[in-house]
Amino acid sequence: MSEVVLIGAGFVADLYMRSFALYPEVKIRAVWDRDPARLEAFCTHWSVPAASSLEAALTEGSAGCIVLNLTNPASHFDVSTAALTAGHHVYSEKPLGLSMAQAQALHDQAADAGLLLSSAPCSVLGEAAQTLIKAVRDEVCGIPRLVYAELDDGFIPQARYGDWLSDSGAPWPARDEFEVGCTLEHAGYYLTWLIAAFGPVARVVAASAAVIPDKEGNPETPDVSVATLFFASGMVARLTCSIVAPHDHQIRVIGDAGVIELKQAWDNDAKPRFRKRVTIRRRLMELPVGRKLKIAGPTHPKVKRWGAAAMNFALGPMEMLEAIEAGRPCRLSSDFALHLNEVTLAIQNAGDTSGAQDMQTRCDAMEPMPWAR
Repeated sequence: MSEVVLIGAGFVADLYMRSFALYPEVKIRAVWDRDPARLEAFCTHWSVPAASSLEAALTEGSAGCIVLNLTNPASHFDVSTAALTAGHHVYSEKPLGLSMAQAQALHDQAADAGLLLSSAPCSVLGEAAQTLIKAVRDEVCGIPRLVYAELDDGFIPQARYGDWLSDSGAPWPARDEFEVGCTLEHAGYYLTWLIAAFGPVARVVAASAAVIPDKEGNPETPDVSVATLFFASGMVARLTCSIVAPHDHQIRVIGDAGVIELKQAWDNDAKPRFRKRVTIRRRLMELPVGRKLKIAGPTHPKVKRWGAAAMNFALGPMEMLEAIEAGRPCRLSSDFALHLNEVTLAIQNAGDTSGAQDMQTRCDAMEPMPWAR
């Protein structure tokens, strides 16, 4: 049986537990949270053992088990450092680090210790992403030339987010979300897909701004960003993130023969569609009804929709566990996590004056999931 130690029992931890319910072979060995009341509520709800301290939780886990770092972003570096020091593989919620110095230090520590280090999001391992990436690989739309990807979530500061509670009663961490910013929190949902499909980003040209100064947290944290990504492979993509513009999670891959599109980034079961480009009565257009793209055969366990998402959050930890057991590289490698961190920070910190920034990190191509080859 695979063992997992869970650090942080807040809002997102419940989403992981809903996903782990699909994998009875996984045992939650210990849980710790710095808030005793939150820890008790979580462990009672899910019937999992609580640890008395971070040190006790890391001691409770057997050598080489996975530590899930689900703490608030400001604690990611310290908790991941402690877990790696204790000899455990680490799967961290996003971002890996709030600075490249933190992310690089974790990457180097894991490499020196021979341990795996991954960071969320893991939806790139899901059916929707893998189907879209396979369609790109198979040139369903012809040679891809451009990608438009949107991660706009609506005017969130006006939402009734105080009513958003997880299964065990944890409130949505509004202050953390607004202080860290929508780009660090959400850009990875499509950046991982794009890097998996087209390889590493060579240059970022971006701008970001804080246009809602009276939100919780740091009023200077950008709540909108727009980036043009130039990939080493020659591909170009535009990515937007905001908690201002109306909800839009569409991604479109534009190719010589038409467009592959998908409208729900946070639904593992969403089906990409291909809209062929045709000329009708001298008018060039994409067909209004697209052909649904599917992968034949079984893929992975699915979770039911909860709130805004239908995502299996356990796909990342399960990929790490399977990589350890098989003695193979993890698809969500530390190089991948470091590169994702660098690209995301470049977008987040662009402001209105940064211009172009060349990326210093690289990562290998991601192997498709076995059922998506």
